[in-house]
Amino acid sequence: MENAPSRPRLADLILLLGRLLLALIFLHEGSTLAADIGATIDTFATLGLSAPVALGVSTLQIGAGFSVAAGFLSRIGAVALGLFCLATAFLFHTNFASQNELLHFEKDLAIAGGMFVLAVSGAGSISIDNLLKRRVRGIPAWLRAVM
Repeated sequence: MENAPSRPRLADLILLLGRLLLALIFLHEGSTLAADIGATIDTFATLGLSAPVALGVSTLQIGAGFSVAAGFLSRIGAVALGLFCLATAFLFHTNFASQNELLHFEKDLAIAGGMFVLAVSGAGSISIDNLLKRRVRGIPAWLRAVM
């Protein structure tokens, strides 16, 4: 006897758990940056980055983090966060003489890899994307392709 279509399989639950774990670091960091935006802007200034960049980073982390966690346009959110991790690794963590910097570099590469795998696999059946695909008629082909 087959499982009912509405009953999630173990793989779907594992994919949901993976999405939530991947999103957690970005939701936490983005909300921490946003909670004290003045200090965030000051910190970014010491790195030679402007206030709009600080606001953009916080917004990206929170927005794409929610995208991945909820499974809403998660392929786009995953690609954005994967590219963000690559940029962070190669721009800020290249002092390999420091074990801590090397660890952050490798962590960023690993998270980027997870995000790119998610971008290819999609959010799975326990996602807003899947709900919309099943329930909403007339979704444009280009939008369906990224869901």
